[in-house]
Amino acid sequence: MSTNDAIQDLKPEPGPIAAQQQKLIPRLKSADLMQQKREVEIDHEGRIYRLRITQLNKLILTA
Repeated sequence: MSTNDAIQDLKPEPGPIAAQQQKLIPRLKSADLMQQKREVEIDHEGRIYRLRITQLNKLILTA
């Protein structure tokens, strides 16, 4: 057994509740959300947030 195999054996398997919770969280692709734009506005309960793609291709959300 190699060291990598031993490390893999130490990782716990997600339990049934954790696996179920992962399925309940919707996952959106940023390209679908951004619609080929660098910035979008999100209205959350009357407050406007801006989601932007930075020059380093990261997402930043500001109020």
